[in-house]
Amino acid sequence: MEFIVLILVVIFIVLATIKFKVHPVISLILAAIFSGFGLGLQPLEITEAITSGFGSTLSGIGLVIAFGTIIGIYLEKTGGTKVMADSILKLIGLNRSALALNLAGFVISIPVYCDSGFVILSSLNKALSKKTGAPYLLFAIALATGLYSAHVFVPPTPGPLAAASILGADLGMVLILGLVVALPVSVAGYFWAKLVSKKITSDLKEEENKATIEVIAPKVSVLQAFLPIVIPVVLIALKSFADYPSKPLGEAVLFKIIAFIGSPVIALLIGVFFAFFAARTSKENKEPWMVDALKQAGLIILITGAGGAFGQVIRSFDFASALNLSSATGFGGLLVCFVIAAILKTAQGSSTVAIITTSAIIAPLLGVFGLEEINQKALAVLAIGAGAMTVSHVNDSYFWVVSQFSGLHLKNALKGHTLATLIQGITGIIIILLLHLVV
Repeated sequence: MEFIVLILVVIFIVLATIKFKVHPVISLILAAIFSGFGLGLQPLEITEAITSGFGSTLSGIGLVIAFGTIIGIYLEKTGGTKVMADSILKLIGLNRSALALNLAGFVISIPVYCDSGFVILSSLNKALSKKTGAPYLLFAIALATGLYSAHVFVPPTPGPLAAASILGADLGMVLILGLVVALPVSVAGYFWAKLVSKKITSDLKEEENKATIEVIAPKVSVLQAFLPIVIPVVLIALKSFADYPSKPLGEAVLFKIIAFIGSPVIALLIGVFFAFFAARTSKENKEPWMVDALKQAGLIILITGAGGAFGQVIRSFDFASALNLSSATGFGGLLVCFVIAAILKTAQGSSTVAIITTSAIIAPLLGVFGLEEINQKALAVLAIGAGAMTVSHVNDSYFWVVSQFSGLHLKNALKGHTLATLIQGITGIIIILLLHLVV
């Protein structure tokens, strides 16, 4: 009966989000309430679980999401994303410009949402196509897949942040392993772009491209563009290294300093100040930038908290025994994470909602799956991320951003973009399973 309740609640979340256009915050809270009654909880127990789950989830990552969003908005507004893309293109060379654009997307989508990143960098696609003579869609799909890879694997993107919080995973380890997984997943998208761009065509005319895309003139240097991303990533990774059981940096003053500045909240706050420093070259009024950032962050924070509330209610029941998942250990547990997230992603479209909902379902099962150690929890987060990119199609806003800015009809968009995300998701879970053997 409890298993049926769980299935019905997941169906409710999907239908409420897609058919009735209910915001994920409301649908997740309603799902928590329905789950509570379905699992036999008392009304007061349900409200206590919702409030405690909401608060505990956001206590560690609410500010991290806010600071990461601020960095992303400031990089957009100052043209920092364009500067990073151009510098990577120069480094790798014009002959490998599609690969360079793919890797630029990978780096940029760590702080910037993939939708925004694609809009900002789309102006490069046509320019590079003209310079190299390569198909326009080679660059469009290479960029789209590069942006998508870090979006589901690498903090401070909200999805991985939320999953790490709900599953109790170490954020630094998620960051390190996320980079290891996301890079080859990004390159897999590039190889698919090389193959499929020979078989499909774009209908985008040059004047449409110019009219649709707002080109932001860069106002920052290469160093100023990269530092707001690189500094927090390095600090968080250092803290994870220092926290390793063998204590490689000891436990004296150096350890305490790194533990402080490497905590995600402080590391991202430092990144924010580097973003402020870079933005000082712009004479524009920056107050609207901050307002936009906090609006974006507020929505993601509320969705994340609602997912935590749903997860707290789900934890009240021993689904491990009810679902008879005792044999799904190691590989099997990671595959369960992947499949649930893939089903939710394909059904309702949002990768972030798929990650948060799956994390809430999986959290009580980590012990049964044998995924309780620091590395294993991080891999569980990444397995959910791999599922949450499988696949992007007509119910995903990113699908329409890519197809409209690339001039792709529905059939070609499904061939070019949707199949790319399928290949990326499968590549991701294969790499994660291989990592499970060695970490």
